[in-house]
Amino acid sequence: MTFDELRKFALAWPEVEDGTSYGTPALKVRKKMLARLREDGDSLVVPGVPQDEREMLVESQPKLFYFTDHYRDYPMVLIRLSKAKRAIVEPLLRRHWRTLASKKAVKAFDTTL
Repeated sequence: MTFDELRKFALAWPEVEDGTSYGTPALKVRKKMLARLREDGDSLVVPGVPQDEREMLVESQPKLFYFTDHYRDYPMVLIRLSKAKRAIVEPLLRRHWRTLASKKAVKAFDTTL
């Protein structure tokens, strides 16, 4: 998966916009970060993943999920996009999108499913 592929499906969700974060491409919802590409061009920073879940993801799929000391104390996981499939990435992003989007946008999106 590439960031452009991820960007294409995420921009179809209400209130998602292109942006930047730390000088890298990012997707934002109401000015808050949904996800961003790291400087290496292959790692996606995904907020909203509790530490216990992150540890389980890293342990079960270490080639796909990881974190660095920088993110150790934050509810975030890193995903290697070159190893990722949409079926894994999209649910994590959509869950975080639901916490950032307005209730009205989430409700409208849910009615289209």
